Amino acid sequence: MKYQEDLKLAIENRKINEKTLQRLKKKKPKFVDDLFADLHEKAFSKIDCLECANCCKTTSPIFRDVDIKRISKRFRTSEMQFISTYLRMDEENDYVLKVAPCSFLGADNKCDIYEDRPLACREYPHTNRKNMSQLLILTGKNSEICPAVAQIMEQITLKHP
Repeated sequence: MKYQEDLKLAIENRKINEKTLQRLKKKKPKFVDDLFADLHEKAFSKIDCLECANCCKTTSPIFRDVDIKRISKRFRTSEMQFISTYLRMDEENDYVLKVAPCSFLGADNKCDIYEDRPLACREYPHTNRKNMSQLLILTGKNSEICPAVAQIMEQITLKHP
């Protein structure tokens, strides 16, 4: 995998990243949002998600009711049939995929349901959203899944040790 080094470094730097994220919690929310927005653009200008697709290969998004409704309509099946075929309830009572990699991930790393994908997939890796201060724990976890987030964390750690 082309981006494996980024992920390996994020795992090795887990404790450092956690401390950096703790310090960011003390910063003004606008500062944190602006910092992530800038680094998000830079990271994704270098990374091609279709070369990686690690998120789709290793994790499951949460499927909200509206996601289930939309995707089951696409498949011309009932919501209950879609749920029983593809989803399970996790420990937090959210619907997630039964299997990894994602059932909708093609051999070319493209999403077979891209236009109808869940909101969680649309927003992943959540590094260009407002209120990033509320997503810092998730960002730490995502740095070990997404090489773009790993690069963002490396830059933040260098600039804000």
